[in-house]
Amino acid sequence: MGSKNKLKRFRENESFGNVFQPSRDNLVNETYDLKGHWNEKVFKNNNPLVLELGCGKGEYSVGLAKKFPDKNFIGIDIKGARFWRGAKTAVEEGISNVAFLRTQIELIEYAFAKGEVDEIWITFPDPQIKYKRTKHRMTNTEFLKRYKNVLKPDGVVNLKTDSEFMHGYTLGLLHGEGHEVLYANHNVYKQEGSPEEVTEIQTFYESQYLEIGKAITFIRFKIK
Repeated sequence: MGSKNKLKRFRENESFGNVFQPSRDNLVNETYDLKGHWNEKVFKNNNPLVLELGCGKGEYSVGLAKKFPDKNFIGIDIKGARFWRGAKTAVEEGISNVAFLRTQIELIEYAFAKGEVDEIWITFPDPQIKYKRTKHRMTNTEFLKRYKNVLKPDGVVNLKTDSEFMHGYTLGLLHGEGHEVLYANHNVYKQEGSPEEVTEIQTFYESQYLEIGKAITFIRFKIK
């Protein structure tokens, strides 16, 4: 993407009422004014709050918002030029139950209060296969602790990925640490009874994976 396109999208994001871009200092050194008040101040209701971490272009966040109008969704990514597409689609189509937050995933506890979130989606994260990159895997022990802090006691996490490595790594970690695996499948499109929100909503790249016969895996779990 050219720098002019990025700048244009950054400017447009600033005009969208569904995009929030606090600075790192605002989150870490101050009390972010939306922390603990997302439903009250942004969505104006008390519906369940769902996060998509590393939302990319925002396709999944928007798809979930359309499918579940009785829930509130926030797509989170550090790259605002990417989720511009999802934010713009939501504005154009009048989808009021989805918003986007530009920040790093490791700052999630600064953006959301303890027990504020009902559900988390992690869709097609970088598996960070090299050992030195373990600390960046979005289902490692440290990230799970962060998720637990913002989730309600009965909150769930969903991992959808094309990476067999990420699927196996996460399952092993979950079992090893005593977390509760609610559902796991290494090829959801070949399995009858897979959750509708997993098979009915697809990202652009996911549709390409399916065209070449690549398996899509899914895990739903609770952090203990």
